[in-house]
Amino acid sequence: MITVTPFQKFGHQDHGWLNACHHFSFASYHDPQRMGFGPLRVWNDDHIKAGTGFPQHGHQDMEIITYVRRGAVSHEDNLGNKGRTEAGQVQVMSAGTGIRHAEFNLDDDDLDLFQIWLVPDEVGYPPRWDTRTFDRDQVSDGFVTLVSGRYDREDQDAPFIHQDAAFVAAVIGEGESVAYTLDPGRRAYLVPARGEVEVNGVPVPERGSAEISALTELTVKALKGAEVVMLDLPPE
Repeated sequence: MITVTPFQKFGHQDHGWLNACHHFSFASYHDPQRMGFGPLRVWNDDHIKAGTGFPQHGHQDMEIITYVRRGAVSHEDNLGNKGRTEAGQVQVMSAGTGIRHAEFNLDDDDLDLFQIWLVPDEVGYPPRWDTRTFDRDQVSDGFVTLVSGRYDREDQDAPFIHQDAAFVAAVIGEGESVAYTLDPGRRAYLVPARGEVEVNGVPVPERGSAEISALTELTVKALKGAEVVMLDLPPE
């Protein structure tokens, strides 16, 4: 089963410096029908103006993935980590027992990113932060694993999360297709970061989403050049 939600149907909040789109209930946006998808609790599509950002604040017991689509985000936390994550890169933060961090767009251009929160498989992990780069300017040979907590994960170099899930990405040329196999019972949440695709013949618009369940073989076809990110999630 594939359930598609277009970008326009998500929650939207314009704070001036931040134009936020919420795939699921978040902050003052609440939809009891959209509270998450398995351990996936938050998928925010954020546009952050130059010279602005989130001052220091805290998180606990959440696995947080940030995928930068345009621009760069600068991170600093109370563990001493400092980093600048650019377009095509992904940063991962395990909040665990507690972490305080700030994230700012220190560049002259606006910033676009996806911020994704997953509930961990247990509480009380040590907090941590890590990054990885994805070449989003070249057509990829299928999906590339960027982050994984799968116990049998193939890419041991991918930053890990404390959840039986994997965050994967693919760049697909116009008219081309890539395949992906889900283990029986697993689910997926797919978002075209740019471009429109078809998943097993079902159209998914740019920055919309597809909730995928009860399927094992996926064929993702780009109707025009596309960049696709997806979470491979555990069974219910």
